[in-house]
Amino acid sequence: MPDLIPALHLSAPELTLAIGGLVLLMLGAFAGEKSTRLVSTLSVGLLVAASAVAATGPLGSAFNGAYVADPLAVYGKIVIYLSSAVAIVLGTGWMERTRITRFEYPVLIVLASVGMSMMASSGDLISLYVGVELHSLALYVLAAFHRDDLKASEAGLKYFVLGALSSGLLLYGASLIYGFTGSMRFEDIAVVAASGDAGTGLIFGLVFLICGLAFKVSAAPFHMWTPDVYEGAPTPVVALFATAPKMAAMVLIARALSEGFGGAHDQWAQVIILISLISFAVGAFGGLAQRDFQRLLAYSSIANIGYALLAIAAGTQAGLQALLMFMTLYVIDQMGFFALLMSLSRGGKPIRRIADLAGLKRDRPVTAVAMTVLCLSVLGMPPFSGFWAKYYVFGAAAGAGYWIVAAVGLVASVVAAFYYLRIIKLMWFDPPLDETPVDKAPRGAQWIGWACAAFSFPLVIVGLIWLEPLTRAAASGFGAG
Repeated sequence: MPDLIPALHLSAPELTLAIGGLVLLMLGAFAGEKSTRLVSTLSVGLLVAASAVAATGPLGSAFNGAYVADPLAVYGKIVIYLSSAVAIVLGTGWMERTRITRFEYPVLIVLASVGMSMMASSGDLISLYVGVELHSLALYVLAAFHRDDLKASEAGLKYFVLGALSSGLLLYGASLIYGFTGSMRFEDIAVVAASGDAGTGLIFGLVFLICGLAFKVSAAPFHMWTPDVYEGAPTPVVALFATAPKMAAMVLIARALSEGFGGAHDQWAQVIILISLISFAVGAFGGLAQRDFQRLLAYSSIANIGYALLAIAAGTQAGLQALLMFMTLYVIDQMGFFALLMSLSRGGKPIRRIADLAGLKRDRPVTAVAMTVLCLSVLGMPPFSGFWAKYYVFGAAAGAGYWIVAAVGLVASVVAAFYYLRIIKLMWFDPPLDETPVDKAPRGAQWIGWACAAFSFPLVIVGLIWLEPLTRAAASGFGAG
C-alpha cells in the first residue's frame, strides 16, 4: 500500500479524467440530452484541470516502470488535453446547429484523452497497447457519431475494421519483441537491443510494432482509412482526429524507439525513413486531385506526418525537439483550419467543397485572411510558423546525415504548396460560384480559427522556439540515448 500512493499521485491526470468522465457519463445518463451543454462545459473544465495537474504534478515512474511521468509525457499531455478541449467546444456548436445533441460526445473525448494520456506515459509494451486501444475504442464510436449519415457510418466501419488489423500487427510485433528479449519494459528491451543478442527476430518484431503505430498516425502506406474517415466523419470529430491522437501517437513512437530501441537505431531508422518518403509522395500528389476540403486536409496530414517521422528518424535530442515543435504547430494550424471550415456555410449548408471558397473575401474578409495565413503556414512559407517547424525538422535530419531525405521532403513541400495556393487564389481572385451570401458565422468556431491563425505569426513563434519546457521534454526523451 505505501508504494501505491506515490503511483496514484504520479497518475493523477489519468485518474482525474477517468473518474470525471464516469461522473459525467452518469450525469448525462440520468439528466438526458438536455444536459449536453452542461456536460460539455464540465468536460472542458475537466480537461483544463487535468492539464494543470499534469503540469504541476511530480515526475518519476510507477507500476514497475509501466507508467512514466517525465517532461516529455507532461508536454504531450498538455497539448493533448487542450486540443481535446477545443474539439469539445467546436463539437458543442456543431451539435446545436445540426440539432444532434448527444451528451456522449464530450464524454467520449474525455475517455479517449485517458487513452492518449496513457500513450504519452507508456513505459512498456502492455501500457502501450492499453493506451492505444482505450483511445481507439472511443474514436471508433466518434467516427460514426452521426448515425443517420451514410458516409459517417461508412467512415466508422472502415476505421474500426482497419484499426483491428493494425492492432493485430501491433500485438504480433509486441509478442515477437517479448519472445526475443524476455521483457515488456522499454528499459530492459534497450539493454538487449544495445547488446545485439536478440538478432533478426527483434528487428522483425520492431517492424510490426512500427507498422501498427504508423496506422494510428495515418502514415503511408497505412493511410487507407484516412481520406474516407476525414470526409465522412463530422467536422469536429475530424478536428480531433487530426490533432490530439496524432500528438499522442508521435510521442509514443518517439519514446518507444528512443528508450526501447536506441541501440538499434540504424535498423529502425531505415523503416521510419521509408515510411516518411512514402508519406511525402502520397500526401503531396494525392492532395492535388481532391475537391473536398476535409479530404484535402487528410492528404495534407499524411504529408505532415512524414515530416514528423523524419524528425524521429534523426535519433537525436535535436530531432525530438524538432518533432515536439512541429507537432505543436501542426496541431494549432489544423485546429484553425477545421474551426474556420465549421464557421462557413451557405443557406444553412456547410461549405465543404474547395470550389465553394471562391470569392470568400467578399462576405468574410477577416476569415479569408485567417485562412490565407494558415495556408501559408502549412505550406512552409517564411516567416510563418510552419516554416520554422519544417526548418528545424530538416535541420535535425541533415544533422543526422539524412540530407537526401530532407531534400525529398523539401520537394514534396513545394508540390503540396500547389493546393494551398489554389485555395488562396479562389478566396481572393475568383468570383463566387453561388451568389447566396455566406451565413453569419458561429462566434466560437470563428474566434478559435482566428486565434490559431494569429498564433502563426512570427513574433509568437520566436518565443516558442526557445521555450524551456520544449527543451526539457526533448532532453528527457533522449536522456538515456
